[in-house]
Amino acid sequence: MNKNINLNKTMVNAAKCAVILMLATLAVAGRANAQTETNIVGQPAKPKWTGSAGLGFMLTDGNSDTMLFNVRVDAEKKWLKNELLVGASGSYGENDGDKNNEQARAYGQYNRTFGENDRWFGYGRIEGMYDAIADLDGRIAVGPGIGYYFIKKEKMLFSGETGPGVVFEKYNGEDWETYMTLRIAERFEYKINDRAKLWQMAEFMPDLADTDKYIINAEIGIETAITKARALRVSLQNSYNSKPSSGRERNDLKLIAGVTYKF
Repeated sequence: MNKNINLNKTMVNAAKCAVILMLATLAVAGRANAQTETNIVGQPAKPKWTGSAGLGFMLTDGNSDTMLFNVRVDAEKKWLKNELLVGASGSYGENDGDKNNEQARAYGQYNRTFGENDRWFGYGRIEGMYDAIADLDGRIAVGPGIGYYFIKKEKMLFSGETGPGVVFEKYNGEDWETYMTLRIAERFEYKINDRAKLWQMAEFMPDLADTDKYIINAEIGIETAITKARALRVSLQNSYNSKPSSGRERNDLKLIAGVTYKF
């Protein structure tokens, strides 16, 4: 009993530390954004948001097997040594009048580059998810970390990230569960030409107190411009939960095709 109490106290204290570190990182981001920065010729830098918003058609295999709609927005802003990434997506579907898909996800990440050629970066990240079909009432993952650009070119980016984190998770109306994790992630982007690009990402988040419990998220996709502001996008997403809610499958695979608007 005392061992469990000490473990719970340790997890709560670790969670508090992770949240404090996250808030401190975001505070640094806000301060950096508020400061006036200049470019090489001495003119005030004017960073702009770039990204895309789209509506897609989805085929799913796993906890739901049907057709549904998907909406997604991704945006980023870069200025000197700062990178801010945000995104959100949601899906909803029905089959013969019965709801068979209801999911939402959002994330935010701030990177501050340093070192030679700005290949290293420290980051703070927060991500939330809801999935009614998987009985997931909510999952919030938050934590700081460090990353490195193994490749950082105009047409190709390849980076790795790792850092501690804390996950708050709630299933099927039960109490919130809190556990510590170690996030290990990588991302690859390649501009095939001026009109097409390919991307791939994967992340692994194990429960540090239970090695049999872990989450894997992965995605690969391609986007091709059809006009200056519109593009066709096809992506394959996979989410794996080693210990899902009772009666639910571990793996969810989604194939999404749609049109995006670039800004």
